[in-house]
Amino acid sequence: MCRSIKTLRPPVLPEEATEEDIHAAALQYVRKVSGFRAPAAHNREVFERAVEAVAAATAELLGDLEVRGAARRAG
Repeated sequence: MCRSIKTLRPPVLPEEATEEDIHAAALQYVRKVSGFRAPAAHNREVFERAVEAVAAATAELLGDLEVRGAARRAG
């Protein structure tokens, strides 16, 4: 199943994005960029590393964003 990447920050998403939300968006991004829904065995490791890197960058971005009119997260 191919999911569309959705906005993961408030106020579009009323609560904080979960790790599952972030991973799903990262997976969709890597699928779109690579052109593969699932990689061949010889590309699986690099595909999974890319998903993890995109997920980490996404989590960092969401953690550092300041949304006007919203209280800043503690942490």
